[in-house]
Amino acid sequence: MRGALGLLSVAVVALPFTLVWRYDALHRAVAAQAPAPAAGADRVPRVAAPAAAPPVVLAYHDVGDERHGRFTVSPRRLDTHLRALREAGYRTLSTREFTAYLRTGRAPAPRSVYLTFDDGAHGLWVHADPILRRYGMRAAAFLITGRVGTHRPYYLTWPEIGRMAESGRWDFQTHTDDGHDRAPVDAAGHRASVFGHRLWLAAEERRETVREYRRRIAADLDRSVRAVTAHGLPRPELFAHPFSEAADGTDARVLDAVLRERFTAALTNSARRPLPPGPRAAAAGQVQRTAVTRDTTAAALLRSIARQAPVAPGAAGRPLERAGDWEFPDDMAGTGVGALTGKGPYPPGHRYIWAGHRPVATADWTSYRLRATVSGLRGPGTGAGITVRAGSGHPVKLTVGRGTARLAGQGRVRSCRLDPAAGHGLAVTVTPAQVRVSVDGRPCALLRAHRRDEAEGAGGFALDVRDDDRSGHWPAFTSLTVE
Repeated sequence: MRGALGLLSVAVVALPFTLVWRYDALHRAVAAQAPAPAAGADRVPRVAAPAAAPPVVLAYHDVGDERHGRFTVSPRRLDTHLRALREAGYRTLSTREFTAYLRTGRAPAPRSVYLTFDDGAHGLWVHADPILRRYGMRAAAFLITGRVGTHRPYYLTWPEIGRMAESGRWDFQTHTDDGHDRAPVDAAGHRASVFGHRLWLAAEERRETVREYRRRIAADLDRSVRAVTAHGLPRPELFAHPFSEAADGTDARVLDAVLRERFTAALTNSARRPLPPGPRAAAAGQVQRTAVTRDTTAAALLRSIARQAPVAPGAAGRPLERAGDWEFPDDMAGTGVGALTGKGPYPPGHRYIWAGHRPVATADWTSYRLRATVSGLRGPGTGAGITVRAGSGHPVKLTVGRGTARLAGQGRVRSCRLDPAAGHGLAVTVTPAQVRVSVDGRPCALLRAHRRDEAEGAGGFALDVRDDDRSGHWPAFTSLTVE
């Protein structure tokens, strides 16, 4: 009896301390939220929005002090983004609505966006959540589950995640458990995403085998899914690639297979080809996102979203007259449409210039005709090209020189001789079944699609010009129309 009374006395004495400790622990695990920025602090731009467009996926990271890096958006800027989206008539989607769209192709609203935040940074609870509450919007956090509650105050805690889930404003998806890092992938020490590549095992002087790689990433994903569901949250349906770093070759095939076994789709900011959200992207296993950084203004964000809205071939009209409709490779940054039309300037050090016409907006084109005229074909060192079904699994390219034309795709080549001339008129007709070319009004070449490949035949077009002689006399597209 005396012992029992002694234990009771200890418990009574300890109870206040226990309660204080638990309160303090919870207080430290759930930080105070910052108030949303003053309403209307920044002017919202007026940017024309498409009448209807499929969902666009926006990729944010942290929200907080912009000095922390280019992927940290200030609360004030996020507030302006969301206010601009609301005033332009965009609705935010839940993960369930977005994945339903990937399966069916039916959008729940005429204009919508799916807001995603990578890494699970603490700023989502402190800053982003009050702003979402202000506008009645939803978002999805892609968690590195092995880092939840670590490196405080950078990462969210599970109690904060629980509060966010209870609000109904947040869904939680996976960004690996402990795979968001870079490490050596070859004997030379080149570093890459540990999730997208087989690693170099220095002690054994070899790379991981395919089996070892598959086992490692599968175990990581399974741990991540278990961590989410163990906290009473729905099973993740989507995965976001670390660093949006694409794998290639065998590694890509293995990773894609492991992801398909577990998720509806994987999201990346650098898809291997233009794959706007929809059933075709889900079937390909990759959905393209639009990266948002601290420098992204509300006007730039609205323009970027509008540019991704599908455009019908007939509405493309005369693309060379709209300089903003062309995308050049990164190593030709700053190059304008004048490099294709003979007006320059031309990027220094290049003998080949290439640009795609609104790759995402035209990614689902299947039937269209291009009519173009080319000039400045001076000899074998100069040429011009049109690639149709660009960005698809089966692009087809027409290359035209002074006296020849060549159509190549799907491992086949068709050629025809032309009357030698400095310029030619071209017509390229694309259907799901074939690509047909006429030059100067006469039939030139035809490539039929393999029946099994017709579903992969969608895609817009790109132009290129070549000056192998480095003469400075570049060929030029003097006209281009789309029908």
